[in-house]
Amino acid sequence: MVPREGRRRPIRPPGALPEPEFLATCIRCNQCGDVCPNGCLKFHGLGDSLAELGTPYIDPRDQGCIACMKCTEVCPTGALQPTDPETAPGLVKMGVARLNKDMCYSWAEPARTCGVCYRACPFPGKAMRIAVFERPVIDPDLCIGCGLCEASCIHLPQAVRIVPVDRGTA
Repeated sequence: MVPREGRRRPIRPPGALPEPEFLATCIRCNQCGDVCPNGCLKFHGLGDSLAELGTPYIDPRDQGCIACMKCTEVCPTGALQPTDPETAPGLVKMGVARLNKDMCYSWAEPARTCGVCYRACPFPGKAMRIAVFERPVIDPDLCIGCGLCEASCIHLPQAVRIVPVDRGTA
């Protein structure tokens, strides 16, 4: 399956090495996908670049990562570095959530409140906190880019999107 158009870089699983190292280290064994209890990992197919073929990625529009870090425990090559879910905020960086306040029900419409994205966040009060009228406030330093907020957003198109981080360097 080809990643969603408009994404310049794939959102890799948690603990992924910087992109060039990840591509060189990942042996495309699919063990990370087999162990994922949320089924959020997809694998690049024939329509993608040869370098990415068979490597895992997350499309938060379809299914966000629950940050269990099980994929990092089974990676045989270290392409996904083991990470403790408790220490993930601030260490893991798959992407970062960006909120469009003009589209967010809680921010844009005074008579509405929502808070669905906050309730979906695996690190509430850290990566995302909630302000008056259930207005989400994202901490970009602690957001890991899991995509659960984007997947759960009830506004169409989603008011919150995950932007892949530049993982070109360590």
